Amino acid sequence: MTDLAREAVNDYGAEWPGKADNSFIRRTMRAVVSRDPYDLASILLLAVLVGLVIATFRDYAITNDEWIQHRYGELIVAYYKSGFTDRAVFELDNLYLYGGLFDSAAILLGRLVPMDIYDLRHLLCGLIGVGGLAAAMATARMIAGARAGWLAGLALAVCGSWYGTMFHHSKDIPLAAAMAGALYFLMRAARDLPNPKPRHIVGFGLMTGAALGIKVLGLLLVGYVGVMILLSIPPSMPLTSRGAWRFVWASLIRFVPALAIAYVIMIVTWPWSALSPLNPIRGLFSFAEFHYNIRTVLDGTVYRMATIPRLYVPIYILIKLPLLMLAGAMLAMAFAALARGGIDRRTRSEVAMVAFAVIFPVLCEVVAHGPAFCGLRHFLFVLPPIAVLAGIGLDIAVMRLSAVRRQLGVAVLAVVIVGFGWNAVTLVRLHPYEYLVFNPLVGGIEGASRRYAMDYWFTIMPEAVDGLEAYLDRTEPTLSRDPKHSYSVAICGERAAFLKKVKPHLHWAEVWETADFFIAPTHMNCDRDSQGKVVVTVKRLGVPLGYVKDQRARRS
Repeated sequence: MTDLAREAVNDYGAEWPGKADNSFIRRTMRAVVSRDPYDLASILLLAVLVGLVIATFRDYAITNDEWIQHRYGELIVAYYKSGFTDRAVFELDNLYLYGGLFDSAAILLGRLVPMDIYDLRHLLCGLIGVGGLAAAMATARMIAGARAGWLAGLALAVCGSWYGTMFHHSKDIPLAAAMAGALYFLMRAARDLPNPKPRHIVGFGLMTGAALGIKVLGLLLVGYVGVMILLSIPPSMPLTSRGAWRFVWASLIRFVPALAIAYVIMIVTWPWSALSPLNPIRGLFSFAEFHYNIRTVLDGTVYRMATIPRLYVPIYILIKLPLLMLAGAMLAMAFAALARGGIDRRTRSEVAMVAFAVIFPVLCEVVAHGPAFCGLRHFLFVLPPIAVLAGIGLDIAVMRLSAVRRQLGVAVLAVVIVGFGWNAVTLVRLHPYEYLVFNPLVGGIEGASRRYAMDYWFTIMPEAVDGLEAYLDRTEPTLSRDPKHSYSVAICGERAAFLKKVKPHLHWAEVWETADFFIAPTHMNCDRDSQGKVVVTVKRLGVPLGYVKDQRARRS
């Protein structure tokens, strides 16, 4: 603590009446002023993000999948409420292959909170997204210190593929947040192997159970236990020695309670998994064989999900994430691999574990040529570990350059902050479509438009409907205000977001060709299915994201 800070604590404490209060204030202020400034910056960042979630969660539209996920949550609750006799939960399309932790929690919370259920889902998902970001910060801080944690948080906060999805990707963000939390507790526990602290084992079990209660991909965490144990074998023990095997066995035994906790959470929140011990494995193989008639786009070429190029996911990682985030992650792996940057063996092992959590699932996708679509949607769980690596890599770079010359390190840190600040400004300008962001490798969203996956969730719907209402008020004020008159509107997407937003004089039309108006995003060129007159354009950064078209002239 600096002399000035110490004096401030003493002076303030001396003026506070009451001995007990005086002591409490002294302790509180001493804890604050003695904390690393980067820790304080991290706390401030989290507070700002929570504030943004609370202030903006109503800005985000209902996505194409949310209505059916909401229904799945209702059926899970009904299943338990009926004493396991209402088995409709197993007949709702293929939803039984997913865990229902988030959906059922939202249903139960909705009975207590007087709020629109979809707004509640977005608020809950947004806060979970901030929790996943906090887990990434904590992991980077544990490995490389407070500055690394802060930089990891900045990297993920200004990543549109995280911030822009954490309001309405209500399977993928909770899964990613739970896996980020599990990775943190796994690495915490590994530092004390073969005798980890019980709280870290319990934390890992809870987070792994939460992940499995959302998607079977949480099984990856079970494999991560083995990898982390192998990386934690003391250097004095050769891998083939008896001591090493005793270490591995003793460590595995310590994780059994965690896996038991995870299993209980999984079967409670994923009813189908409780019907047979092998169902989670069957679910994993079912996902690997998903080949629906869903189209996606990569560099202007349209593919069916069964025919996507093997490098589909790696390419989207390279073009969707901030370049500084990617550069920092590569630096961390390079420093660890080359044993450079003044990092010790434990740090290298922990960086290797985080890198494994990024590379292994993506490599499995590439080698197995698994199904994928909607860009990074199904691989959002690799973003927190990438942010961890980015924080570590950028921190080491600043540290190394500061060792050469302090001003050089300060300058590089300033460049990093400005770079992340620029990403933040871009997200503000895109709001509430932050998830559409692309980096300069493809020319931003202007270069990506019609060439890559854009608004696949059709989140422009509320703004498009507002634009249509304004157009009718401006051009047909008398007719649009007549309660006996209505307009038919066709949409290129699910109708839940449309029905939530519209006023009574607009109604959904099942047949596109005969509808008065047509609303569509530019994603997959859906807007080109109508040749009507453009009356509303939804755009950001000068790039059209969707249109409202008046089809009445062409129809007549």
